[in-house]
Amino acid sequence: MKYKILEKPSCEDGYDLVQEALRKKTTILIFACCKVSYEGRALSELNWGERIIMIKPDGTFLIHQEKKVEPVNWQPPKSRTRSYIKNDNLFLESHRRTPKELLTVEIRKIQFINYANIEDFEELEQAGYEKDMGDMIMEKPHMIEEGFTPTAREYSVEHGFIDILGKDSDNNLMVLELKARKAGITAVKQLRRYLQDLENTDNDYLKECESQKKKIRGLLVAPSIMDDALELLENEGIEFVSIEPPRELKRDKKVTLDAF
Repeated sequence: MKYKILEKPSCEDGYDLVQEALRKKTTILIFACCKVSYEGRALSELNWGERIIMIKPDGTFLIHQEKKVEPVNWQPPKSRTRSYIKNDNLFLESHRRTPKELLTVEIRKIQFINYANIEDFEELEQAGYEKDMGDMIMEKPHMIEEGFTPTAREYSVEHGFIDILGKDSDNNLMVLELKARKAGITAVKQLRRYLQDLENTDNDYLKECESQKKKIRGLLVAPSIMDDALELLENEGIEFVSIEPPRELKRDKKVTLDAF
């Protein structure tokens, strides 16, 4: 990795390093006292404070405060960055063409600035999400119950998409809502809306179920459930099945996400 670092440089020296970094299309990291303004779909201003500024080769522009995961201001990839000196301060501008947006950072004191030519060609592999649960259930439907037969995934209804639709051993319709984390009241209400959508649908199979007095069963599938959600679920006549999402990445080397 090729990089360059300056500690407590003047704004003029900081400007030179930024210009060099932009020419070389490297990642820029700045710790500085700055203020920020934004013009675009809205207006915002952030007064003077010590912050972290990151500019990536793809045009991404991020401003972080000392707390929180999300940046306080940002511009997406394909934005265009330029820098200049005005009244002895360093200005950084990030322009976005569509929609038209301008993020301006005025820096009066730099504590640390560097750029680095980062090489990273890997893509993040993830596990432990609803999709992984769905894949696992489709491959091993008995995890829900013996005799369960999945028939469709992402089945469209008025209020969204049912994760898995299927039938039990008695040919009752089963509606599965999957959650990879502890389920709350929102998940129960979401599943209830799906069940109501099906009851209001003009569907030949549902008509057949009704004529044969078959049931429509709602199942919330998650590792665990909150107490208030369990109470609502029982009141609604919805079932709960506890299943942990798979924690292995789909690669030869077994790597888990327990740390997450």
